[in-house]
Amino acid sequence: MDNQNSFGDRQMHQGNWSCSACGAVITELPFEPSGDRPLFCRDCHRKQRDDNSGRQNSGERKMYQGNWKCSVCGVVITELPFEPRDDQSLMCRDCYRNQKS
Repeated sequence: MDNQNSFGDRQMHQGNWSCSACGAVITELPFEPSGDRPLFCRDCHRKQRDDNSGRQNSGERKMYQGNWKCSVCGVVITELPFEPRDDQSLMCRDCYRNQKS
C-alpha cells in the first residue's frame, strides 16, 4: 500500500520490515526495498551516515592544512576539506567553481 505524505511528492511504501542493526520495526520507507540490501531505522541510518562521513552531528567538516598550489591559476591553497592523494590536480575554490559551471 503506497501513499503520499509530508515529504513533498515522495511516495512512501508501507510494509513490515525490521532494522538490520537494532531490530526495530520499520513500517514506512521512502523507497521500495529490494530484499538483498540491509534496511536501517531512521536512528541507525543517521548514526551510520555520520560514522561513515567522519562528521559529527554539528555538521562541521574536518579540514586539512597544507601548502598546495592550484593547478589552474597557481594561487596558494592552505586548507582543503579532504586530504589530497597528490597535489598535481588540485584546484582553488574559484577555479573549481568555474570548471563546474
